[in-house]
Amino acid sequence: MHSDEKKIRLLICVNVDWFFLSHRLPLALAAKESGYEVHIAAGDTGKSEEIKSYGLQFHALPISRSGTSLLLELKSLWAIYRLYRRLKPGLIHQVSMKPVIYGSLVTRLFGIRTINAISGMGYVFTKGRISLVQRLMKLMMRWGWNQKMHLIFQNEDDLAQCKGLGLLNKKIKPVLIKGSGVDLKRFPFSELPASYPIKIVFPARMLRDKGLVEFVQAAKILEKDWKGEVLFQLAGMVDKENPTNIQEAELRSWEVPGYLEWLGFVSDMPGLYKSAEMVVLPSYREGLPKSLIEAMAVGRAIITTDTIGCREVVKPTINGLLVPVMDEKALAVAIQVLLISREDRVQMGAESRKMAEQEFSLEGVILKHLELYDGGI
Repeated sequence: MHSDEKKIRLLICVNVDWFFLSHRLPLALAAKESGYEVHIAAGDTGKSEEIKSYGLQFHALPISRSGTSLLLELKSLWAIYRLYRRLKPGLIHQVSMKPVIYGSLVTRLFGIRTINAISGMGYVFTKGRISLVQRLMKLMMRWGWNQKMHLIFQNEDDLAQCKGLGLLNKKIKPVLIKGSGVDLKRFPFSELPASYPIKIVFPARMLRDKGLVEFVQAAKILEKDWKGEVLFQLAGMVDKENPTNIQEAELRSWEVPGYLEWLGFVSDMPGLYKSAEMVVLPSYREGLPKSLIEAMAVGRAIITTDTIGCREVVKPTINGLLVPVMDEKALAVAIQVLLISREDRVQMGAESRKMAEQEFSLEGVILKHLELYDGGI
């Protein structure tokens, strides 16, 4: 516990305000409770007042999550430089790729104690993409990361990729913390619903890289045999800033009344998981999907892809099933396997809850972060 006279000023810098609220708010509040003076810097989409309502200080940054305009990127870098110079934080925790890359260039200049968190390598590093942007990012990472700092990874694959790209040096202390954690009280275990139709939830933003198209195609494959017994639900918002987004008109054209529906943004995710019997996310790549560990806490069988980040949350045939990336036929088969056996859904759901408690609890994740903040690990 830090005394009021010597509060350490902590700045948590993320790409966008809603991501902070969904993934980092409990950590910020725990740090505040522990005695830190907590500031948040992020792109402002209208959530700043909500962040301030928790007693946190907010600073808007002009960050485009996926933009590649040189002028706008320089504007983001300049804004981070000015904020860090003015605020003079004792500790900076940077989350997601752009804050990590741009922020590290600045913290190296000012000698600020830095913790960086890689919450997935992002669009530029997905599916073997190689581009001028990726090369430039790697150059900046090598320079900015040439300082003493902790680098948090959510999975072993991202850590191995960074090593393979030659991005790690002797000054960096890599740390593995599996995701943002799940609040086991907010997402309590629930028995499978006894009512029909059987609900299958896709919980993510409406992006191609989340495997949305494959999910819809798998539903179409199963429609002839399962329409009337099953309801496929797309639960997530359109994300216009992401280059792999699906527009609302296309989403609406995919809907099949009583069988396949798009719910849009859902605020009551615990209730949605409670009403479902399985949760499916055939993503191309993740850091560690928060939606899946939430579904696991509620006690649901998981179907996801055998890829970076996703495979971390499934023990095949124990709490769910893994399928190849971009394979709607294999996905349809896996969904049908669980549809046929309610017993498997029950047993896998119980194992999911155990895994959530043992590996992904919010309390454990917060404790590991506070140890880093306090100079431990």
